[in-house]
Amino acid sequence: MESTVDIRKRIHEFIDIADDRILRIINGIIDVEEQEDNYPIVPDYVYERIEEEHKKYLRGELKTSSWDEVKERLMKKL
Repeated sequence: MESTVDIRKRIHEFIDIADDRILRIINGIIDVEEQEDNYPIVPDYVYERIEEEHKKYLRGELKTSSWDEVKERLMKKL
């Protein structure tokens, strides 16, 4: 198995001789990676709130609706 250093070296050498199509593919991969890094981080209080609501649900303290009930309410609003 190649080391990371070997992989980097091979990629650098390949990019120097790559055609336009390959360079655009690599650039697209970079764009996607950069976008993934920009997704907002969900704060801990959101997870804490979800956990609280889940516990209430398990104890039967929350009113829930079936999909049909939700759909019916939404259709009435339209």
